[in-house]
Amino acid sequence: MMLLLPLLALFVLPLCLAAVSKEQAHTELVKLAASGNGIITIDDRVYELLTMPNRDWSATIVFTAMDPRRKCSPCRTFQPAFDAVAKSWKKVPAADRDQHFFAFANFDDAMATFQKLGIQSAPVVMMFPAAEGPRKAANGKTSPLTYDFAQGYDAEPLAEQLSRHTPARIPYSPPVDWSKYIVIAVALLAGSIALRFIYPILQSRLFWAGVTLVIILTMTGGQMFVRIREMPYAGADGQWIAGGYSNQFGQEVTVVAMIYGVLAGSFLFLTMVVPYQTSQGRQHLQVWLWSATIFIIFSVLVSLFRIKNRGYPFKLFL
Repeated sequence: MMLLLPLLALFVLPLCLAAVSKEQAHTELVKLAASGNGIITIDDRVYELLTMPNRDWSATIVFTAMDPRRKCSPCRTFQPAFDAVAKSWKKVPAADRDQHFFAFANFDDAMATFQKLGIQSAPVVMMFPAAEGPRKAANGKTSPLTYDFAQGYDAEPLAEQLSRHTPARIPYSPPVDWSKYIVIAVALLAGSIALRFIYPILQSRLFWAGVTLVIILTMTGGQMFVRIREMPYAGADGQWIAGGYSNQFGQEVTVVAMIYGVLAGSFLFLTMVVPYQTSQGRQHLQVWLWSATIFIIFSVLVSLFRIKNRGYPFKLFL
């Protein structure tokens, strides 16, 4: 019996509305929009009034299910965005504002309408164009257009797409995101405080020498080559050395950069630290230590070249 009542309403409502003129319907809709803060709350009767066949106005209706029993999480997520767009329409001059209406249809208040339109999920946003008058579509179509939620439930894309069908552009502007400005202000404050402690480090020649050395090692190790060629970190069989000079794995870059780093460090110690040793014995020891390191590590580097290309003719120790 409960299911028959909405169906009976579908046949009775058009008969009841037949005596309502277009001008009377429009006047009532304007009052409903004003009393609802720019949004008309729909039941089955108001829906027939809003979408009457000889309307010269357009309307945007969101069909939703806000009752907690319906457990419609997307409905509750989208509703604030729709409300924001609908309320921003109040800023439009009355001449245009009263030619387009925003409405809200809750499932429990308009079951017959949901059944008539065959709506089985929510939320659904439909835009009903004008059926008569100067705003009637050039192609003569009066069937509703359905909003595509491909861009999510945000208000901005909704306002942009609906503005293509309203008498004037919807003057929606997103609210100011104060949290973003607070984060920037805190970051600037923290940066200015930290700068007092970091500034002496930034003035250090040794610091910038280290930064430069890291960049040089990264570049000469083949990091840019690997990123541009989109090479994997290691081979499918676990190998970390790619065959041929035109291929290089990410793990290989790490090893080569480390080898270059050890070689560079060895040369620096040999030329900048050892000459200033006051002990002759310590100086001789470090000469032999860093020289041996250079020869051994350079031998490893040459052996890598031979692994990558079996025809490489040179060899040092390994």
